[in-house]
Amino acid sequence: MPDFVASLTSSLPKLSLTAILDILVVAFIIYQLIMVVRGTRAAHVLAGIGVVLLVYLLSIWMGLELVRSILANVVPYTAIALIVLFQSEIRRTLARIGRRRSLGFGGRLQRRESTDEILWALNRLSEQKTGALIVLERDMGLRTFVESGQVLDACLSRDLLLSIFQPGGPMHDGAVIIQGDRVAAAACFLPLSMNPLLARKLGTRHRAAIGITEESDCLSVVVSEETGRVSVAAFGEIELDVTLERLEQRLAKHFGYRRPRDLRPRVVSTPEIPVETGRVERKRAGQL
Repeated sequence: MPDFVASLTSSLPKLSLTAILDILVVAFIIYQLIMVVRGTRAAHVLAGIGVVLLVYLLSIWMGLELVRSILANVVPYTAIALIVLFQSEIRRTLARIGRRRSLGFGGRLQRRESTDEILWALNRLSEQKTGALIVLERDMGLRTFVESGQVLDACLSRDLLLSIFQPGGPMHDGAVIIQGDRVAAAACFLPLSMNPLLARKLGTRHRAAIGITEESDCLSVVVSEETGRVSVAAFGEIELDVTLERLEQRLAKHFGYRRPRDLRPRVVSTPEIPVETGRVERKRAGQL
């Protein structure tokens, strides 16, 4: 018995630093693949491929030549079929690997004033129960989605956001995309999340907010038209019914800027003050 163990141990390759690195890289790739297909239709497709592979192995073991020959003829086209079926997942994985954020680059939303303008507008939209969808670009460009809407390239301001989402307006139903400190476009079309776990729970606006974050590293904010509640989505996940203070924390974390030490909400409900009120009066009211 000791001789058998010794021979088995000697036959195993030595665990070198290169072998450890090789194992870690393969484990990382497998983990990323699992994270990409988790909760999507791709998981069911992979399960179906696994069943076909199992049938192929059983046909070889049981001597079912007809089944084996049919499946053997299908195998050469499997690679092309996988590329077609998983094109969105493959694109998402490559984008995640090449994300500039992991290489040390910062986010796009850096100015404190821009965050204040967004928070103030969201506060008013929430009070008025006006549906809205705002997408904030980070490192990955959203030019494809910008071109799907009405290009504005306007300076970011609270009044502009409120005007865009005014009920009955021509650009109310689409999404607003913000690039840096400018409103790039409005009335943009976004991809809907195909996560089967979300299809029955959330509406179209919320699914679009999740869908765009599945395609890029942006952050999207939704105001519910029915309840006025604010939700925030990033990296394919959504946090429902957040406060403005919580939203400010998510913005600071996502775009990497420092928040002030005073963590009290910077935007408060003051319905008696109209949108057109001057900056001095807003400061007296305690909003700034």
